[in-house]
Order: sequence, then structure tokens, then C-alpha cells
Amino acid sequence: MRNRAGILKAARRLVTERGTDVAMGEIARASGVAVGTLYRHFPNKADLLAAVVTQYVEVLAEDAQDAWARVEAGRADAAQELLEFLERALEMISRSHAAKAVAQVLGAQVEYSEPETRATEALERLIEAGRASGRLRDDLAVSDLYILMVFYPGDGPAEVRRRWLELIRPGLLGAGAQKERTCEEGASRSTSDGV
Repeated sequence: MRNRAGILKAARRLVTERGTDVAMGEIARASGVAVGTLYRHFPNKADLLAAVVTQYVEVLAEDAQDAWARVEAGRADAAQELLEFLERALEMISRSHAAKAVAQVLGAQVEYSEPETRATEALERLIEAGRASGRLRDDLAVSDLYILMVFYPGDGPAEVRRRWLELIRPGLLGAGAQKERTCEEGASRSTSDGV
């Protein structure tokens, strides 16, 4: 199990740095295993990249479930958890961009329906709780989040990604959260102006 984790970690890094040019032997060396061990776990590069992409989806599913668990336990606000999850998810999409591109080029068969189902269920609960509190817009759906993720400028510079996120956040919030935000911004301006 430790070998597999090391191989996946090395593959993520090398594919991000080098794209399709990285050789299986290089991945084996970087992960500290023999080439034979690498091939026992992953018969070819397509299988390896499919596992890397699946691991990204697994991490997102766990993150979404953890966010919902905090809200369900009364330790966090659903709207804030959703916004923070989206921010983390988008950064992960940015990091996984190279791996997904290489997986597509290699024709990798990625199967991640189970973790995607878990993520979707957790996000639906977060959205429902956020809508009920008035802090998320009434018509927000999980499919909207997936649209945002698909069109995220993940391969753009960090400042472009940050600005994109700032621009879409208000579109997710409900009227109650928009009013709170306006009041907070007004109070912060008054304080900075010395009023």
C-alpha cells in the first residue's frame, strides 16, 4: 500500500512538471521502487494516470463529506463551508489539470462514479442547508458547481484564478448573505476612513 501511495505521489508531481513525456522508469525512480513493482501496481501509464485522476476525485469527495459533517454537527455555516470547499476544489482542479490532460491523451479509462456520488450527496446537503438559512441563492444546485468547475481557468496564473473566484462568489450567495456582506464592507470602509 505504501508503494502504491508513493508511486501515485511521484506520478502526480512528474506529470504536472513534464506532461506526457515522463517515462514509467522515471516515475519508479522518483517513488523509490523498482520498475517491476511499478508495473505490478500499474500495467501501463494509462492505468497509472487513471488512478491519479481517481485519487483527486476521492480527495474532493472526502472534503465535501467533511464539510457537510461540520455543518451537520453545528460547528460551521453551510454557505461558508460551500464557498471554502469550492475554493479548495478549484485549486485541486488547477493542480490536477496536467494529469487529466495526460490521461485523456493516453485514453485512460477513469472510473470515479462512486466518489463522485458521495461528493454530490454531501454538496446537495450543504446547498440545501445554505438555501434554508437564506445564505445561498434559492435556485443553486450541484450542477451549477460542476459548471463552475468545468469552466474554471485552472491553467491560468494564480491572480487570474483568485479574481475569477472573487467574481463568482456573489452569484452563489442568497439575498440575506448579500445584505450581510454589504453591511460588513460598509463597516470596514467606515473604520478605514476613521469614521
